[in-house]
Amino acid sequence: MKLWHIDSSILGDNSASRALSAKIVAQETAKHPGLEVTYLDLAAEPLAHLSPGHVAAMFGQPATDPAVAADFARGSACIDTLFAADIVVIGAPMYNFGLSTQLKALFDRLLIAGKTFQYGQDGVPFGLVPADKRVIVASSRGGVYSAGSPAAGLDHQETHLTALLNFIGLKDIVFIRAEGLALPGQREPAMLRAEAEINRL
Repeated sequence: MKLWHIDSSILGDNSASRALSAKIVAQETAKHPGLEVTYLDLAAEPLAHLSPGHVAAMFGQPATDPAVAADFARGSACIDTLFAADIVVIGAPMYNFGLSTQLKALFDRLLIAGKTFQYGQDGVPFGLVPADKRVIVASSRGGVYSAGSPAAGLDHQETHLTALLNFIGLKDIVFIRAEGLALPGQREPAMLRAEAEINRL
């Protein structure tokens, strides 16, 4: 079996999502002897944001800028890693109600027509990534945005990530959530609750 471990927090050792994603990977490794783990740290080695050169390359034009060509090749390698993985673990912090720009840049490489999704004759898109993969997301937020909370309408992090994954065919998604981390006295109990959820996976 293969697992793709993705971290996107810019906070290093202070990151809640990194701590939780590491625990998830450790548990999956213990459950599946011989599990092959590929690690991608999007803060340490970020993908570039989309440029006209990237878009041209997506539509088959040769990349004349060496930096764009190298970055586009990295994106293609990420697609290969996604298809090869049985389990995908994503560390996904909320920044200003949404995904980190580092994680968004990765999905700008993963959502490629003809590779990870396709438009049918009726114009309706469908995913090309095998749906039997499991995605486990370590989600961290400073405030409380889960369903039923007063600020739930501001959650453009988990909702956006779910939409992106569903669009390419991935439906088996589990969120391990630590929220309220910036509230007084809430970080430790929030992390303990998230770790308990990991233990129940």
